[in-house]
Amino acid sequence: MDKAISRGPLAARGFRMGKGDQLLEHVLIKYRWLFVCFFLLPASFLYELWSYFRNLIVFKLSSAPGKHASKVQKVQQQVVFAKRAETFYFKRSASINIINIKTFPLTIIFFQVREWNKNGQQGHMCTARPGWQTMSFRQGLYKKSFYKVEVNLVDVLEIDTENKTVRVEPLVSMGQLSASLAPLGWTIPIVPEIDDLTVGGLILGTGIESSSHQFGLFQHICVEYELVLADGSLVTVTKDSDPDLFYAVPWSYGTLGFLTAAKIMIVPCTKFIKLNYKPVYSLNDAVKEFSEASASKNQFVEGIMFTLNKGVIMTGNMIDEPQPCDKVNKIGLWHKPWFFKHVESFLVTGKRASEILPLRDYYHRHTRSIFWELQDIVPFGNNRLFRLCMGWLMPPKISFLKLTQTDAVKRLYENNHIIQDMLVPITNLKESMQMFNKETKVYPIWLCPFKLPADPGMLCAPKERMFVDIGIYGVPDPSVNFKPMETTRKIEEFVQKCEGFQMLYADTYTTKEEFRRMFDHTLYDRVRSKLACTKAFPEVYDKVSRAARY
Repeated sequence: MDKAISRGPLAARGFRMGKGDQLLEHVLIKYRWLFVCFFLLPASFLYELWSYFRNLIVFKLSSAPGKHASKVQKVQQQVVFAKRAETFYFKRSASINIINIKTFPLTIIFFQVREWNKNGQQGHMCTARPGWQTMSFRQGLYKKSFYKVEVNLVDVLEIDTENKTVRVEPLVSMGQLSASLAPLGWTIPIVPEIDDLTVGGLILGTGIESSSHQFGLFQHICVEYELVLADGSLVTVTKDSDPDLFYAVPWSYGTLGFLTAAKIMIVPCTKFIKLNYKPVYSLNDAVKEFSEASASKNQFVEGIMFTLNKGVIMTGNMIDEPQPCDKVNKIGLWHKPWFFKHVESFLVTGKRASEILPLRDYYHRHTRSIFWELQDIVPFGNNRLFRLCMGWLMPPKISFLKLTQTDAVKRLYENNHIIQDMLVPITNLKESMQMFNKETKVYPIWLCPFKLPADPGMLCAPKERMFVDIGIYGVPDPSVNFKPMETTRKIEEFVQKCEGFQMLYADTYTTKEEFRRMFDHTLYDRVRSKLACTKAFPEVYDKVSRAARY
């Protein structure tokens, strides 16, 4: 996620200008909201409009399934060409005339392979998707040196209501998928709340939602993966056909092959959800209420803490239709308050409350404000007048925000902002909250429970346990003397002692040895060796560590 300095509010929340910052940089930072409002918002709207009609036409014409095989073949060809070019290079002199390479339509590969060998990075591949288009707020350096494979797979392929599955390509977004399924009365069990999150990122990275206390992480609702492997072969795997590869794919970050399709469970859904809000005014009450809700049969559970001792615990369940006396709050409408601000209002009354929400509005409730990050990009974004006049253009595309960052914004953002999701056992919730408060004092904080089954893979637990995702997104309070590396390393060390895990879309400052202690590499290493991945792909750590992203 992107963050920018805009006006007074950020200065008050702890952003520090370095002595070397020039006047121009200061102006670009201070008034970035002007660029966002008058350029990025219209551009984002036009892009969304194009995407909507494009996806609608493809879905209605059912043209995607017929084209999928040919698109996958193009991925295979790129991988095979790369491997042939690498082999050819070793057999012939570097002074070879490329005109004689008749078998390689993409002759540019020869030059790339020669460069890989000069750098000692023989054969490493990655997707050609630019770093600014990903949801991770860091851009990987490896994108500049690896051979880039075009994986332009963006469509919903098949909805199988008989077997209760949906087959999709990896760049299908959550907004696109929920829009395709909901009108048919179906949904996937876990719908991560930001519209632009993609299936591929949620599988190869991770995904979580307020239904995860029942279903686990996004990987746990997937039943089949289709991948192009390092040798260019295409495989389709399930937990029965190839359990090693099936369980090694999640959290592998594209280091075992290129994901080209996935089959995901679907469940029936209704059009509405009844959401219950319970304000809490002490950390002990928050932990108690949240833990009890996580163990309940409610379909949805989450919490937002606005201070260490004040927050709101929410539980929800789908309902068929509202009662005549029920008022439906369409929180997804452009003129409505941002969801987290709406939740905060229940702290004022101090009373429990319930309301009916449209299901898709609930699913994507944090999209319009990008959780609460957007308040520092557009400080007046939740103002009623602004919402009425320009709310229909919100939010700006995260990818556009990343693409248009100035160097000054990047530097200040990196040094004065934290964005992390830490996964800890729910029994460690209280001490975790206290620790994060001591080190960052960032609020609001997002709490989302999830069940971790005893499956093999990078997240390996001896038995099924309930965890909680603690999401920390924002500017640390000036009183804590936040230092990105030192503070994050303290948090990482604490999480590891709790036998927890760190989501890897953000910075990890762990050493490779520490990283391997946090994540179980036993199965991952075995699969990489079996599939000859070591020359074709880097290890996960080499793609997600901070050093790999700068």
